[in-house]
Amino acid sequence: MAKIVGGITTSHVPAIGRAIAQNLQQDPYWKPFFDGFAPVQKWLDEVKPDVAIVIYNDHGLNFFLDKMPTFAVGAAAQYCNADEGWGIPTLPPFAGDAELSWRLINSLVADEFDITTCQEMLVDHAFSLPMKLLWPEHETPPVRTIPVCINTVQYPLPSAARCYKLGEAIARAVASWPEELKVVVIGSGGLSHQLDGERAGFINKAFDLQFMDSLSTAPKWATQYSNEELVEQTGTQGVELLMWLTTRGALPGEVVERHRNYHIPISNTAAGLMLFECR
Repeated sequence: MAKIVGGITTSHVPAIGRAIAQNLQQDPYWKPFFDGFAPVQKWLDEVKPDVAIVIYNDHGLNFFLDKMPTFAVGAAAQYCNADEGWGIPTLPPFAGDAELSWRLINSLVADEFDITTCQEMLVDHAFSLPMKLLWPEHETPPVRTIPVCINTVQYPLPSAARCYKLGEAIARAVASWPEELKVVVIGSGGLSHQLDGERAGFINKAFDLQFMDSLSTAPKWATQYSNEELVEQTGTQGVELLMWLTTRGALPGEVVERHRNYHIPISNTAAGLMLFECR
């Protein structure tokens, strides 16, 4: 049967894409961020997953305020990237896995999650940048992909507890697939940052580090907070840590933290990276 072999959580901001395009990986400002990915890249090269389930939030490229699903799952043969206006080079299409996507969708609906099914789907920097960070030597990543999009833009948002349960449901869906597949779950978003308003530039290092610790030692710790409380702790856009919680919920059995990196700032964002391996 299919097996989730691990989970990776990483931050995303459009400035990362510009730094990659301008070959700034060794620039003193960017080097501590990019250097953090080397152990994760090595792990991926050794494990060689077949499929990546990418949990992320759309920033208006595929969904906008007039139509904002709480949870959306791609069910396409490929996913196209497009110009978002950030000056990031667009990337070639990402390969999908429609059959496993449909198993995931049907299983989630059976688990009483109301899913928007997307047989065509544009993916933005929150999806594409982790692909370039994790597989930098490849024009397109050597995995098939399944996008899972969570609304963190327009209220009402799903709660932290609901997102963790979504991760658990994803794990059950993957385990039900009869073919031998290695699956990695990637959570893209966060950590603390606020892009506008009176607290623009807000970063809460203490909470970020406590949250990262909790994913190893008490993974449901953050589910005690409402979204309003998470915003207070992490900034308006820091609620993207819901993607990290969903990813952690999707990791079954004994889970070991293999690597982490935390660096501030990139742009005006606290950047985190974690690698978990399922035994």
